[in-house]
Amino acid sequence: MGLFERVINKSVAEFLREGIRLRVIGDSSRLPVSLQKIAREAEEATRNNSQLDLTLAISYSGRRDIVQACRSLARKVHDKVLRPEDIDESLLAAELETSPANKLPYPDLLIRTSGELRLSNFLLWQSAYSELFFTDTLWPDFGEDDYLEALVSFQSRDRRFGVRKKL
Repeated sequence: MGLFERVINKSVAEFLREGIRLRVIGDSSRLPVSLQKIAREAEEATRNNSQLDLTLAISYSGRRDIVQACRSLARKVHDKVLRPEDIDESLLAAELETSPANKLPYPDLLIRTSGELRLSNFLLWQSAYSELFFTDTLWPDFGEDDYLEALVSFQSRDRRFGVRKKL
C-alpha cells in the first residue's frame, strides 16, 4: 500500500499539468487511513481535469461490486421503488461503482501486468467487451514502451462487441 501512496503523491503535479483526472475505486474502508487521505486529496485536486481519466482499483473486487449492485436493486424492490421484472442490464450497470452516472466508461483495453493470464476478479461486468493485453512486466515497472506495445496490439484488433463477423 505504501507503493500506492508514493506513486499518487509523486504523480499529482503531473496529473494537474497533463489534465489527468484520478479516481480510486474499491473498498476504501479496508485501506490504511493514510492512503485513504492521499487518494481523497488527489481525487479532489484533479476532479476538474478532463484530458484523461486514470482509475486506480485498490482493494477492488468485481464480485463485491456486482453483489453490492444486486443488494441495491433488492432494496429498491423491497421498498417498492422497482419491480423485479424491470431489472435489466442497464439498471444493474447503474448500481456498479463504475456506473455511467459516475462517468467511468467501460475499458476499451484492459492491460494485465505481471505475467498473469487472468482477470483476477477485476471489472468482471465492465470488461465484457474489453480487449485484453497481457504482459510479463510488473506494474511498477510498466512504462511508456510497454504502453505503446499494448496500444499497437489494441489497434490491430477487430472490435465487434459481440456481433459475429460477416463472411
